[in-house]
Amino acid sequence: MYYQGKSVYLRPLTKEDNKSILNAVHDEEIRYMTGTRNMFTMEQINAQIDRILEDDSRYDFAICLVEADGIIGDLTILDIDKMNRKAGFRIALHDKKYFNKGYGTEAVELALAFTFKELKLNRLQLEVYSHNKRGIKAYEKVGFKVEGVLRDSLFYNEAYSDEIIMGILAEDYFRRQKTS
Repeated sequence: MYYQGKSVYLRPLTKEDNKSILNAVHDEEIRYMTGTRNMFTMEQINAQIDRILEDDSRYDFAICLVEADGIIGDLTILDIDKMNRKAGFRIALHDKKYFNKGYGTEAVELALAFTFKELKLNRLQLEVYSHNKRGIKAYEKVGFKVEGVLRDSLFYNEAYSDEIIMGILAEDYFRRQKTS
């Protein structure tokens, strides 16, 4: 199961991706953007990868560069509710050197195509913290809309941040595809 764009492609996450994930969870800025407080060990990451590979309510992908063929991040379509045709979404780039290059946006576009064309879901939802301006901008760029705000939901780095709930519907996605 591979989904390729111009600069990045998605492939199933594997245990060999553990070093890149470890790098991400030990980066203070990346933890702050995702609201992750804990640093994890390699053993914990391996155990988590084992758990997610057995979980049929989610799809976990490595985000890889087409040219360099190496992992630069991961994304997940999770909590898939087939009856209501909806799921949650999360994404993380694993190194700041990949920020602001369009890789995350392209990976989200690939994930949206998978969600609405392959899984035939109707809704994809995510939560993002208000201090993650870059993430919010990228989500809006691909069609996510703000649907709600949980005020002062996170206290991190001695400040409160709102938790912003964003969603995109299949009709939003297909309408954007017709106009682009």
